[in-house]
Amino acid sequence: MNGQGGVGTRALVSWGRTVQNVARHAGRMTHLLVGIVNAFARGRVSFRSVIDQIWWMGVQSIPIVIVTAMLGGIVTSQQGSYQFTGAIPLYILGSVVASSVVLELGPVMTAIVMVGRVGARITAEFGTMKVSEQIDALQSLGRDPVVVLAAPRVAAGILVVPVLVAIANVVGIFTGMVAANLTIGLGSGSFFYGAQLYWHKWDLVYSLTKALAFGFWIPFIAVHMGFETKGGAEGVGKATTSAVVFMTLAVLFLDASMPPIFLN
Repeated sequence: MNGQGGVGTRALVSWGRTVQNVARHAGRMTHLLVGIVNAFARGRVSFRSVIDQIWWMGVQSIPIVIVTAMLGGIVTSQQGSYQFTGAIPLYILGSVVASSVVLELGPVMTAIVMVGRVGARITAEFGTMKVSEQIDALQSLGRDPVVVLAAPRVAAGILVVPVLVAIANVVGIFTGMVAANLTIGLGSGSFFYGAQLYWHKWDLVYSLTKALAFGFWIPFIAVHMGFETKGGAEGVGKATTSAVVFMTLAVLFLDASMPPIFLN
């Protein structure tokens, strides 16, 4: 009985610590969000800082986003053409590729690219500044780290991710069309006929709405985890790893929760 009681006590303590950590992160993320909103409401965010982040987060991410979208479009087209044998009209492949890319592959694959390229770097950068006391130095000089560091990155994420997703959608559909032509001889006219046949204007709105959500949460979580870093270089590594996990889970959770809300 004592052994069982000890196990139960340890489990309860572990559960309590988990709940405490979740509550602590939720509280500090709420505080961070309020600080970012106040920074923009009071016009304290540097426009130049936002432009610099747009260049780094957006323009410099275009090549990898294009490559990822090309591969996504090609794979979707090839798998679809493999399945479409028999009585199914081949032009339906255009609808499958367009819908898959716009509704799912474009936003999600772009978000995963941003997690790896942007989110991890933000967390590592802020974590290094935190453990080296550069954040404290900013505060001692009367400069709010939320205004100087966090707000421009969150704003840039909200602005650039929808644009990157739009680029990914176009590239993915075009490469899917090319792959369909090379694999099963489906012409561009038949491909776009199938794509338009089952196209809904809301699909594009849904895709960009996803992009807005991803564009906010990826840099927001990265900033938060960077500010929470402790323990020197090892702590920076742990914080970056945790941030990548949390950002990826956030992307997948949003991706799973949005269809029942927006596609019904």
